[in-house]
Amino acid sequence: MVKHSRVDREEKYEIVEKWFLKDLEMIDGKEADTDNPCFDMHFHKVYNLEAYSCASKYTFARTLNKLNEMYLKKDLKIVNFDDTYLNDDSIWSSNNRDCLVLMRICFYASNLLCLSLCPLS
Repeated sequence: MVKHSRVDREEKYEIVEKWFLKDLEMIDGKEADTDNPCFDMHFHKVYNLEAYSCASKYTFARTLNKLNEMYLKKDLKIVNFDDTYLNDDSIWSSNNRDCLVLMRICFYASNLLCLSLCPLS
C-alpha cells in the first residue's frame, strides 16, 4: 500500500505496507450493484480499502486476478463484483468504460429521435 502526498509541487509516494499475493485469500467488493469504491482484502487480517473510483477498484481486482492466473494459479475468491466488468473477454472491458457510457447515450438519443419524429394522432 502506498501513501501519496503532495508537498508544494513535489509529489511523494511512501510504501506503507506490503502484502504477498500468495497470502491473499479473497477480495470482497462489498456491493456489486452500486458505484462503491470501497472493498476488503482478506489476508490473515481483513483490510478495508477505498480506491480512487469504482473503475479503479475493478481495474485493481482484474490486475490481481491476472497476476494470480499467470504466476500462482490458485483459487482466488473475488466476491461482490460484477462479473461483466471483471472479465477481459467482455465487450465492456475497456480501461475506463467509455464504450458502455457511449453506447447508452447513443441508445437514449436514438429513442428520443424516434419519438420526436413520430406523428401525434
